[in-house]
Amino acid sequence: MISAEEITTLQDRLTRDWHQTPESHEPPEGEWLELVGRQHRANFDLWHIEDEARSPEAGDGELAAVKRRIDRTNQLRNDLAEEVDRALLQWLAVRGLPKAEAALNSESPGLIIDRLSILALKIYHTREETERKTAVEGHAERNRARLEVLEEQRADLASCLDALWRDTLSGMRGFKLYRQMKMYNDPALNPAIYGALRSKGAGKPG
Repeated sequence: MISAEEITTLQDRLTRDWHQTPESHEPPEGEWLELVGRQHRANFDLWHIEDEARSPEAGDGELAAVKRRIDRTNQLRNDLAEEVDRALLQWLAVRGLPKAEAALNSESPGLIIDRLSILALKIYHTREETERKTAVEGHAERNRARLEVLEEQRADLASCLDALWRDTLSGMRGFKLYRQMKMYNDPALNPAIYGALRSKGAGKPG
């Protein structure tokens, strides 16, 4: 079910397509790859929303609105990484996997795929910088060196994903679905939210 080469190729293709046509949300074929593509889209959107937050021309009101978009999109990104693991564990459960006695891997496939997604975006934008005509002298060379490191990191991580999946299928290793338990978006858990709501409620007439 998992092929790191298939996943990274998909992430690269979608990154190119979405930069050419930002509104496009073309789902890849197949339920599994569609889920991987949706998770990558959340990272793609998050990357560019965070760019807006760093604009020196952004005013305080704009920054507040962008921060809320960042929180919502980051929550979606994490939810979809968990959904990737849930889909994999359901597929494995039918086959009696992971084995109860298997060594537990500290990082799940969903989290690795999320990291590969971010690396795809870093590689795309770093490659852009190697080709930017308006950059200062030496800029392209520095970014070519960065690009080489990023591509090596991705190759290593992709190899780790394939190894984890291979060992899971053989019964040697396993993984669990670990919820991220994000607190910042939950009105019941974030004191900045529930404190403000309580203050507003206290100001209302009985």
